[in-house]
Amino acid sequence: MVRLISPFNNKHPLIHPDAFIDLSARIIGAVIIEERVSIWPMVVLRADSESICIKKGSAVLDLSLVEAPAKYPVTIEEETLISHRVVIHGAHIQKRVLIGIGAIVLDGSVVSTGSIVGAGALVAPGTTIPPNSLVMGMPGKVVRETTEKERYFISQQVHELFNKSRQYKTKEGRTTKNTLP
Repeated sequence: MVRLISPFNNKHPLIHPDAFIDLSARIIGAVIIEERVSIWPMVVLRADSESICIKKGSAVLDLSLVEAPAKYPVTIEEETLISHRVVIHGAHIQKRVLIGIGAIVLDGSVVSTGSIVGAGALVAPGTTIPPNSLVMGMPGKVVRETTEKERYFISQQVHELFNKSRQYKTKEGRTTKNTLP
């Protein structure tokens, strides 16, 4: 299988050699993937208008879509977990955040450090979620503050995913092209 990593309008993905990119992931345009990042099966990272930057130690799980439309670059900061079938569209996700299964985070939104967006929640365009918040529902509302235990869980899960990605990378002898210096 050919890895689906491609430039768009002379904007090339830059992928740290330490990152794990599943062979079925699609990465287009101005995408920067830093060290210890893992990108899992069937993820689409589409930066054909603005840039996407996924910072050190973060993970984007199966079937998720991250798109940076015009005027809305995407940043996913350090040690953040984007769970299965999530849509991140033109948003900024800060450090040590969990975006739950099937959640949607829309244009101009900011999810602040230590927060959890629950499964299936919708963060409406232009919303700023305060630090250490648990967000539930459609539209998403802050229901309470996250606990220390929940915030630790995020870090633990990201670390476990990195370790699992090493097993995949070693077993399959994967390397990446378009790497960062």
